[in-house]
Amino acid sequence: MKTRVITAVVALAIFIPLILIGGLPLTIAALALGVVAISEVLVMKKIFVTSFPAIVSYLAVLVMIMPKAWLSFLPAQLNRLTTTYILILLLLAHTVFHKTRFNFDDAGVLTLAILYIGMGFNAFLTARADGFFTLLYGMLIVWLTDSGAYIFGRQFGKHKLAPKVSPNKTWEGSVLGTVAATVILAIYLHFFPVGHVNLGLMVVVTIVLSILGQIGDLIESALKRSYGVKDSGKILPGHGGILDRFDSMLLVMPTLYLLGII
Repeated sequence: MKTRVITAVVALAIFIPLILIGGLPLTIAALALGVVAISEVLVMKKIFVTSFPAIVSYLAVLVMIMPKAWLSFLPAQLNRLTTTYILILLLLAHTVFHKTRFNFDDAGVLTLAILYIGMGFNAFLTARADGFFTLLYGMLIVWLTDSGAYIFGRQFGKHKLAPKVSPNKTWEGSVLGTVAATVILAIYLHFFPVGHVNLGLMVVVTIVLSILGQIGDLIESALKRSYGVKDSGKILPGHGGILDRFDSMLLVMPTLYLLGII
């Protein structure tokens, strides 16, 4: 527990100033987090982190995350989507020449991971570009829901939410975590409006995002179960890897974008 607390304090001491500053420092941080996150998938898949598929995956994640303006030097046809598509084609071509060491299943997992991680951190930067309080709103959904689910789950939890994937999570904790996050964020939104819709609709959005955040957590738990690992990585002592800490955000932030909030 001591290690977990120390890691959290140090991480927040670095992370909070970055989201306050925004701009280039936060962009570089998001790019670095994306590369670490995809490397965690590579390790779970037992693919060397310095192999050709790994390098292609790093490039694809960077393309997905980086601001559109950073790609302006490329020909018009090579936008974010087409460039990522070409890189994925390279992964598929690699299965032809190295099918004993890298097969279609490997390429498929990496493609999903590239989209999942890339879109998540890109939307994270888009939220910050919309404003500090917009990004903080998205992060608070994740933090408050997770904390509420843990606290209320320990107190009142009796019915397992997804025992085969995450045996400690309960329906009681999940529901009360969402309720707690929604109440607190309704007050937050009153003082710091987000988006261009009324407070009532934003409360509904908060409920949806709180639920999706928990689904994101379960998706990452299912991923780890598939590969028989406890944590996605070891970069954060006591907390696991980057995917362990940002799993909920990787669904919440893109949904904010898809709903037109950012």
